[in-house]
Order: sequence, then C-alpha cells, then structure tokens
Amino acid sequence: MGPFRHVMEGYRVVDFTQFVAGPVAGRILAEMGAEVIKIEIAPRGDGSRVFAAFKDNRSAFFVQHNRGKKSLCVDPKKPAGLEIIKGLIARADVFIENFTPGVIGRMGLGYEAVRAINPRVVMCSLSSFGQDGPLALAPGFDPSGAAYSGMIDMQGEPDGPPVGMGGAVGDTNAGVSAAAAIGFALLHRERTGTGQYLDIALVDAYFHCHDRSVHIYSGSKGAIVPRRSGNHTPFYCPAGIFKGKDRYLVITAVTQAQWAGVCRAMGRPELAADPRYDTNEKRAKGGVVEMVERWLQSLPGDDEAMRLLEREHVPVCPVLSVAEAINHPHLRQRGTVATIQDPVYGTMDVPASPVRFTQFPPLDLRAPMLGEHNAEILQNYLGYTRERIRELEAQGVIHRDNR
Repeated sequence: MGPFRHVMEGYRVVDFTQFVAGPVAGRILAEMGAEVIKIEIAPRGDGSRVFAAFKDNRSAFFVQHNRGKKSLCVDPKKPAGLEIIKGLIARADVFIENFTPGVIGRMGLGYEAVRAINPRVVMCSLSSFGQDGPLALAPGFDPSGAAYSGMIDMQGEPDGPPVGMGGAVGDTNAGVSAAAAIGFALLHRERTGTGQYLDIALVDAYFHCHDRSVHIYSGSKGAIVPRRSGNHTPFYCPAGIFKGKDRYLVITAVTQAQWAGVCRAMGRPELAADPRYDTNEKRAKGGVVEMVERWLQSLPGDDEAMRLLEREHVPVCPVLSVAEAINHPHLRQRGTVATIQDPVYGTMDVPASPVRFTQFPPLDLRAPMLGEHNAEILQNYLGYTRERIRELEAQGVIHRDNR
C-alpha cells in the first residue's frame, strides 16, 4: 500500500451539497481517502436528513450518501458564517456545490470569488440542467433529467404510459461523473499548478445513458423513431424479460451464435438455420418471444432453464428483488454490498463504491451527526478559540445536534 491509506489521501474537499448528486460525488472522494468537510446550512442541515427511513430521527438516506464526511453546520447568510466557508476554501483542493445555478454566486461563492481566494482549487458545480442554456435556472431532481433526456419516454409498454426509472440513475451517475472529472482536474493541476471550474449536469448524465436511441434516430435522419418497447427490444431477439416457471428471467441473445445457443438449449437446433428466424428483425416479429416463454414454462423450474442456457453461453439472469440482490453471494463476496456500522442503526447494508483499486481496500466510514465536527474544523483548520466557537453557537452562526 505504501505510505497512503487510499489514493486520494492528502486532498481536502469542501462539500457544500445536499440530497443525492453532490453528496455522491463527495462520498466517492471520501471513499478514496480524501478529507471531506460537509457544509450544512444551519439549523436544519442537508435536506435529505428528513428523508425516510428513520431510526431515532436519523435518516438512513443521509447515512448512505454522506459516509466518511465531517459535518460543519453553518449559516452562510451571516458574515461570520461566510467567512468560515471562505477560510476553508482557501485551504481546500476541491470545492463542490449543487445549488440551482446563480445561488452560489449570490452567496458570494461563485467561481470568480473562489478563484480569487484560492487559484489552485478545483470547483465543481452539479445541477439539473447545467450552468447555461434555456433550462439552466429551472429547479429539478432526478426525474427532471430523466424526462428532458428522453429516458423516461423509453420506459414502459408500447401502448402504455411512460414509466419512472425506479432509482436515481441520473443523480448517481452525475455524482460519479463529477468525482471522475475532479480527479482528472487535479491531475491537470499537478501538471500546471492551476485549478479550474467543472460544470456537471444531471441531464447530461441521463442523456449519456442512451446506448442506441440517439444514433438510430439521427443516423436514419429521423426515419426511425425509437419508442418504448416494454420488456423486449425490437432490435435484438430474443433479448428481454421472459416469464419463467416461477419468476422472470433476463435472456440476452443478441448475436446469431447466441440465437443458435438458445435453439440448442430448447432442443430445437434446426431453428438456427431456419430462414424464418435468420435475422433479429425476423425473430422479433416471428413469435420467438412466445416460443421461448412456452419452453421456459415447460421445464421443471427456472434453475434448469438457466443451466441449459448457461451451458450454451447464452447470458441469462434471474430478476432479483432488492432483498435477493442484497443477499446474493456474488454481490456479498465481491463487496458490491457494503456492510457498515452506524451509531444509530448499528449494522446496515448500503451500496459500495463502484470505484475500486487493487492497492487500497475499502475504508470503514460512517456518516456524521449534524454539526458533529464544528469545533474540530474551526479549531484545527481556522485557528478559532473555544471561546470564539461558543460565541458563534450563541449567535446562531453554527449549529450542532447535541445527541
């Protein structure tokens, strides 16, 4: 491992974010060993502290997205509070914020002000729609980016309404993108000595998730208009969600070789050379989905279907519930599921970081109580006396949860 406990050790991050996208970026940096100071607006702190589920008024949502951070709860509208934040920025490598564009500037913490304080700092703004463009000032959350990116329109049955994503795909991807961009900006700073400004948008992260719809529409000059197709894609067959004997299975046979494997698994190898099924397009319109489902339901169970398809090297997976995924031996052994200790929840499972390094094992991190590190941060980084800290508490400039 060498002298460092993780790859980002020695870097200091001021994380002035809330909810999901920004906190994910800061959490990933903390998981890589960075020292992350989370600025929370007094007196309530990060808005996600009131998101369910709860135990003794502690939000599990907040815990998941803010592990490994130090909490400083401060009122930036008070001059003494703004002075604290500026003092920390002067001593930071990275400054992250995710307010609606324009808000951070009105606080006196826009990039020009930040650069004047610390020209080496990497400042990263995360927002729903970016810092410029007609939608820039519109408020939004994850579903907003999903709607404007065209991703929601691709979810659901062809003759039904669009369906939501079932998870914060854009928020979490924007957070990962921000963490990656910050790392590359720090690499650039090592080469040049200067920081820079990063503009990360949730809608960009969502639009980037289109694996084929955009180029199909554009490449065909609009002749092909991708639409939601339910559980089966019209471009590959058999590829989608199939009803098995006891549960749903995902089968993905996108090549001719994989189609031939499906045919052998079904005990009908002759279909692979049948001209009625020799292209994806023909199979998509030729009743292959129904054929595969009849075969699946004729078997003793879904384990047998998976055994036969896996033997032919056809990708097949069971559709797991959240509870099944949490307890799946592969996700457990690989560390995809992280088991953490929290002072309120005790043992708790959360998604592990998707970023992995062979030289650095995962760090044992916990989420802070509101304002838990006020005194530590003000004393150690800014040289405030205990008397001054008590004055700031009395004036409402800083706040902490006294549990």
